[in-house]
Amino acid sequence: MTTDSYPTPALYLNRELSWLEFNARVLHEAADERNALLERLKFASIFSTNLDEFFMVRVAGLRRQVAAGVLTPAADGISPQEVLDRIHLRVGELLAMQRHCLEQLIFPALAERGVRLVKMSELSPAEWQTVDEFFEAQVFPVLTPMAVDPGHPFPYISNLSLSLAVRLRDPDRGVEQFARVKVPKSLPRWVPFGRPHQFVPLEEVIGANLGSLFPGMEILGWHAFRITRYSDLDLGSIEENEDLLSTIEEQVFRRRFGEVVRLEVQDGMPPELRELLATELHETDDPVAPLSPRDVHASGSLLELGDLMAIAMLDIAELRDPPFTPVTPVEVRDESKSMFDVIRERDLLVHHPFDSFGSTVERFIDEAATDPQVLAIKLTLYRTSGETALVRALTEAAQRGKQVAVLVELQARFDEANNITWARTLESYGVHVTYGLPGLKTHAKTALVVRKEADGIRRYVHIGTGNYNSRTARVYTDVGLFSCSPSLGADLTDLFNSLTGYSRQRLYRKLLVAPANMRGRFLEMIERETTNAKAGLPSRIIAKMNALVDVDIIDALYRASIAGVEIDLIIRGICCLRPGIPGTSDRIRIVSVIGRFLEHSRIWFFQNDAQPEYWFGSADWMPRNLDRRVEVVAPVDDAALHPRLRRVLDVCLADNRQAWDLRADGSYQQRTPGAEPERGTHLQLLRESWGMARTSGAMPAVLDQPAPAPPKKKKQQKRPTVRPL
Repeated sequence: MTTDSYPTPALYLNRELSWLEFNARVLHEAADERNALLERLKFASIFSTNLDEFFMVRVAGLRRQVAAGVLTPAADGISPQEVLDRIHLRVGELLAMQRHCLEQLIFPALAERGVRLVKMSELSPAEWQTVDEFFEAQVFPVLTPMAVDPGHPFPYISNLSLSLAVRLRDPDRGVEQFARVKVPKSLPRWVPFGRPHQFVPLEEVIGANLGSLFPGMEILGWHAFRITRYSDLDLGSIEENEDLLSTIEEQVFRRRFGEVVRLEVQDGMPPELRELLATELHETDDPVAPLSPRDVHASGSLLELGDLMAIAMLDIAELRDPPFTPVTPVEVRDESKSMFDVIRERDLLVHHPFDSFGSTVERFIDEAATDPQVLAIKLTLYRTSGETALVRALTEAAQRGKQVAVLVELQARFDEANNITWARTLESYGVHVTYGLPGLKTHAKTALVVRKEADGIRRYVHIGTGNYNSRTARVYTDVGLFSCSPSLGADLTDLFNSLTGYSRQRLYRKLLVAPANMRGRFLEMIERETTNAKAGLPSRIIAKMNALVDVDIIDALYRASIAGVEIDLIIRGICCLRPGIPGTSDRIRIVSVIGRFLEHSRIWFFQNDAQPEYWFGSADWMPRNLDRRVEVVAPVDDAALHPRLRRVLDVCLADNRQAWDLRADGSYQQRTPGAEPERGTHLQLLRESWGMARTSGAMPAVLDQPAPAPPKKKKQQKRPTVRPL
């Protein structure tokens, strides 16, 4: 698409740079004094783990493109090398911001409240002895010092592992030597020593006891370092006739030896030691160039900041968000009625984490497992949280003789090994397990229960936007629909048959299924709004997703805007569409909501003249979701459920506390309430769900009260702001 004033590349934002701006918004939550202190620490931790994955996959992929001589830019017109250059500049800025946030804001404020990370030199003799005893009993037996000399080659360094680079001198020979000591992940990173909520970093404990590892040697110094390796899977190399399980297992193993793309070092590491590490970490068969100085990040006195999550989870009520209890929807509170009774009466819409996952989704599968009238259960499993009620219910159903079929997606990034384990566990109980389709990830969130009833066979379905994972169901916002619609049941039957057997099914009654018909149907619905706008009919699009990248969809939205369609997009993360371009996208508004919960639901509203449509499902508007994954998007046909979906959209759009507006240059501006009352999305939805619960007598009013006030401190000490509910 082109216009006279905006050449095509100017219409698109770069995918990678847009993601970095998303992570910058996460980091902003760590700096925001309106958030509770430990919640701020949590966001700083999430920022780090997000950045790790970004380097493992996206930066590593760009480095490979550059090494392969790829010069062709993406739709934004930026070459891979230029993207890398911009990434390194922006990452440097963000790391400096994170460091300032932790060292100048969060850590001092936490110390005022008694939460501290302490150096060994700050311990009293009795505390030092406590730590020494811990070292001798639990740490020393686990450690393996690795020398580096002509007889000991540079050791293998695992991805994201924390290590100590130790400089030593042999007093007999006077020769300086180098050794590496891995900080074991099997031990707690933060070592308690007797003071409540105060810890010594494990690397400090090891560093103070290096004499035990190298007896008779002179310890000249030690510095922590950490590496990041290329960690994506080569899914394009999987052939249809290969054993998918064994192939994924092999690739997960090979991923351990991906090339190093980033080296993080502790402040004060001598330049010659940095150079030694960068040189030794480049294997001769690496497909990319060695690490350059800009690939070496000086990250302060602490590395592996994702481990701060353990401290962020400390049980200190006044430093955390007030707790909440998910609500059991009123429709399923009558325990004399089964989930099947409820669903037969009418469709049920749930919104997690505000609605309980356990009393809806897990109960649905649990009742299906024990109900003698249920003949079969089929389910897609992308990520699970381990030994959950849901997995136990599936195994029990199989043992009771029911037909149980589970598609376990082995290609779920960084959950491959976990999913392989659960696939084998399910198989051992008699569950029929399939592993998806070569070349396509199965990202759909669907369950199908086949039940024999008095009037014949009836199919019950659950379709959602989130994984069947009880842990993430408490921190991700997701919607789900329970229904016994014959059309949805027949569509899911066709879908599961295509996933477990041989099928080229492309026609579905209700569902949008990728890659079969989803792209085309979404484009048709956008075009329908465009046509209606040109004809003077009511037209509107509201879309809520994690990401918007697909060029065809973006171009269709531009055409709709030009035609007069008002478009509001709620895009949490990556967005490659530029809003506010005069004459092209001035009717498109884009907002990102970042806060207590991870916005994960995908919801679409199309005005469709006088017959508005609501859709929800597992797909973002990205090429991978539309073309390279099995995704499911479903309509919400029951008009009585539309107001709740519209309320979710309206609350996000009206947010003046957690919302950020995307501007045409790719930057984001956070909304502020000014003189108005704060309207934060998550607090608003929590209050509304609690209000409905209290109205029905299911929840005591005390749950909507502010957190307990912290103990009074001396006047000269500044108390950090705590957000009450």
